[in-house]
Amino acid sequence: MAFSSWRGTMGLIKPTHRPGSLEETIRLLPEGIGVIPMTVGISEGSSREFHEVLGVIEGYVRQLAEIGVDLIAPAGAPPFMVHGYAGERRILDRWEQAYGLPVVTSGVTQVEAMKALGVSRMVGITYFPDELNKVFAKYFTDAGITVLEMAGIDVAFNQVQKLSAHEVYAHAKAAFLRHPDADMIYLLGAGWRVLDIVAVLEEDLDVPALHSVAARVWHTQRHFRVGQRTRGFGRLLAELPPLPQPAVEA
Repeated sequence: MAFSSWRGTMGLIKPTHRPGSLEETIRLLPEGIGVIPMTVGISEGSSREFHEVLGVIEGYVRQLAEIGVDLIAPAGAPPFMVHGYAGERRILDRWEQAYGLPVVTSGVTQVEAMKALGVSRMVGITYFPDELNKVFAKYFTDAGITVLEMAGIDVAFNQVQKLSAHEVYAHAKAAFLRHPDADMIYLLGAGWRVLDIVAVLEEDLDVPALHSVAARVWHTQRHFRVGQRTRGFGRLLAELPPLPQPAVEA
């Protein structure tokens, strides 16, 4: 590898050019884990666009493999969730075989985080329309998680970052209170700036709250066998549970 970091190097493929989640990820990762970022340039947030960018993302996967990173992380759950849970797995298996490196999407980190926290019934909130929310709900259902609701908030895709954390808090709390038997509140998407309300939601609703940046940081640490626990951003980073073990076939 021409460039490396002493605890491991992750190639992070961001779906948009939107600032925010990249900075948050780097700040939360422990010293010694390096990040080489790429950005795809999704701008509409539509189902059509999510399907069309797969080839672009693979081009960055190939480039990062040539650079010689240790882990390739395509961020942005929707571009993979639109292919379904099983379809995503087929894509990742093909890429890992072709490029010889582990490739971990946002969806993978989030499903594994839910399992690590013992979640079985969750309520999700998003900034996408109902058509896509049904696709996202099916993805998690196929992964073995019961989705009680996937509630979208009415905002333009390119304006998500302007929502206040307090607005998102109110949307999340209202969705959860419609399903008080849920054991997690899930905030899909890294476009909104909500890390500062994750712990608040957990305190008020008495269940774990999951955000994509925290899921990525947790999974990356566990992948590299790093154990830095960080408080203030929810149970996942404060407790740092181990990665779930794959099921053993009989």
